[in-house]
Amino acid sequence: MGKRKEVEEIVPAKYSHMSFSWFFVSILSIISLQNRPLSLPKKNHHFVVIAHRGDHVSAPENTVKAYENAIQHGADYIEIDLRTSKDSALVIMHDATVNRMTDHKGKVSEFLLDSLRKMKVYNKEHPEFGSYHIPDFAEVLRLAKNKIHIYLDFKDASVKQAYQAIRNAGMEKQVIVYINSMQQLYDWRKIAPHMPLMISLPGNIKHGQDLKNLLLKYSFDLLDGSYTDYNTELLTAASQKNIPVWPDIQSADENPAIWHIPVSMGIRGLQTDHPEELIRYLTQLGLR
Repeated sequence: MGKRKEVEEIVPAKYSHMSFSWFFVSILSIISLQNRPLSLPKKNHHFVVIAHRGDHVSAPENTVKAYENAIQHGADYIEIDLRTSKDSALVIMHDATVNRMTDHKGKVSEFLLDSLRKMKVYNKEHPEFGSYHIPDFAEVLRLAKNKIHIYLDFKDASVKQAYQAIRNAGMEKQVIVYINSMQQLYDWRKIAPHMPLMISLPGNIKHGQDLKNLLLKYSFDLLDGSYTDYNTELLTAASQKNIPVWPDIQSADENPAIWHIPVSMGIRGLQTDHPEELIRYLTQLGLR
């Protein structure tokens, strides 16, 4: 899943006893806006399916082809990872480096956009998937508009620049943002206070009241994390606060026996590596 370490940096383990610095006081003055108008992207299905890095069962992850697959198979969201090139262009790449997905070496932030666009992205374990270019953010927004929502994993980028790109594409009502740091939380609430923000469930949150306290203090809009992090008490607390819980279940060995666990708990959204198969399973259960 890969998000726990990052998210625990957002919310200190002893958040209920924090002695706030001026920085955190200024954050709370912006993010504790319990009455701010907010609308999540419109749901097209009762059960939300999020295609992790696109539907990459037969295409390299985070490529236009993987996103097109997700659209074709009826997923509700594509999860994409946003980074910044040396010349401040917004591009899509999960890793901080291009090492794993291309034949080049180095950090994404060390290459100009023109150089990144010339690289070929491919799955080294499945060369038969073919090779594709590294997409930029504007390209993905154009592809997704009115076809599929975007789950934006905000890795390394300017909030102001990203939000402007979303506005330019007319996608303000089709995007949710997964945040990876307290600074990102502050920037998004300051620049785009109505943008729905998501975090993984912090590791120290075990009981319903703990979760209610966290949501009251930080005003998040959606919850992620591993489906194994949740229990009935936590799901009830989230429901009482009208907070959707759409956790991760993605893995190479996903199957109905695994999907049954969160479904039977009442979870109604999952991030998956196998959206087509998960959708087929949910359809058979009458949940789509």
